[in-house]
Amino acid sequence: MAEYVVEFGRDGGRVESDGRLDAPAFHRNHEPLWAALEKYLTGRSGDVVEVGSGTGQHVVDFARHTPDLVWWPSDLNQRHVKSIEAWRVHSGLDNVRSPLRIDLVDPDWCPEMKSGQGPNNLAAVFCANVIHIAPWAVAVGLFAGAGRYLRSDGQLFLYGPFKRDGKHTALSNAVFDTSLREGNPDWGVRDVSDVETLARGVGLRLVDTIDMPANNLTLVFGRGEARGL
Repeated sequence: MAEYVVEFGRDGGRVESDGRLDAPAFHRNHEPLWAALEKYLTGRSGDVVEVGSGTGQHVVDFARHTPDLVWWPSDLNQRHVKSIEAWRVHSGLDNVRSPLRIDLVDPDWCPEMKSGQGPNNLAAVFCANVIHIAPWAVAVGLFAGAGRYLRSDGQLFLYGPFKRDGKHTALSNAVFDTSLREGNPDWGVRDVSDVETLARGVGLRLVDTIDMPANNLTLVFGRGEARGL
């Protein structure tokens, strides 16, 4: 998997003595993100995997709202893994597990999940701000794993900037897309229709599209009927 555009902890942000990193985006996004997830996750039970957890702040925040869900964060960046574990310990929550090292280029994601020793039969998968700062193979692997590990009523939540019908939804997204592709031609803002194609290939479908602040979307995929489109 490609590294993040900005590696948390090397961007001048605050780093606690225990390794906890602080992402400014978390403070902007955590309330709107929970508002989008709340109607789907409140009152549910089971395991949820967060792919690309970054600092680990989101997974702790979501876990506080959902005591009956067990959250499994993940990342490949060692500095992020340390921060995730530090936030887990700092939170004192018993429904957040130590981070997995999930590589989305591998459709099996990680050895623990492939062997059945990690989370399986998932209630949900959450992935924010990943597939536009990674090669397309990462999106392919994300959906391959989601199709494999989600239970029959499970859902995949995918957050970030997207194009619709080949067009950007805002000038700022177009500028951002250009900057990403100039830095790495394998990166870029993805089109909702292309992501839907991946979903259909693994037995999932787009069941909800939620408008978010700053011209972002939360896409909800599941095995049920579409709504809210």
